[in-house]
Amino acid sequence: MYKNWASDDEVTKYLTWPTHSNMDVSKYVLKDWVSAYSDEKYYQWAIVLRENGDEPIGSISAVEMNEDVSMVHIGYCIGRAWWNQGITSEAMKAVMDFFFDRVNVNRIEARHDPENPNSGKVMMKCGMKYEGTLRSSDRNNQGIRDASYYALLRSER
Repeated sequence: MYKNWASDDEVTKYLTWPTHSNMDVSKYVLKDWVSAYSDEKYYQWAIVLRENGDEPIGSISAVEMNEDVSMVHIGYCIGRAWWNQGITSEAMKAVMDFFFDRVNVNRIEARHDPENPNSGKVMMKCGMKYEGTLRSSDRNNQGIRDASYYALLRSER
């Protein structure tokens, strides 16, 4: 985690969590993730390559769930060495299938900073539809920012 993505300021530039300053921060986060797995509604995965499944290159998770409307909000990041190779889109599609087929959600959404259009391209490649940009509605490592929202409904698959 630390080596492949969490320590890279370019990877975390538009994320809501800060760049890890040392490996101890990554170890703490991983320990927290592992302890949270006891909750059956906790969804956090590592992104790994098929040919090297032992080394994580990114992560993808449900960052918010709203059971009242059967919605899950997905967030993801991947190390810079693996950008623009379709890996994040493949991971996102697999996670979307999981949430539609196994968790039975009705709506999957995600958001990105408009100054990070490649993240929006992942969403579009996975069939998500652009729903709009909320002005000054989010905070990431760049400060208070706009957020562009995409979503896919079960009926649109």
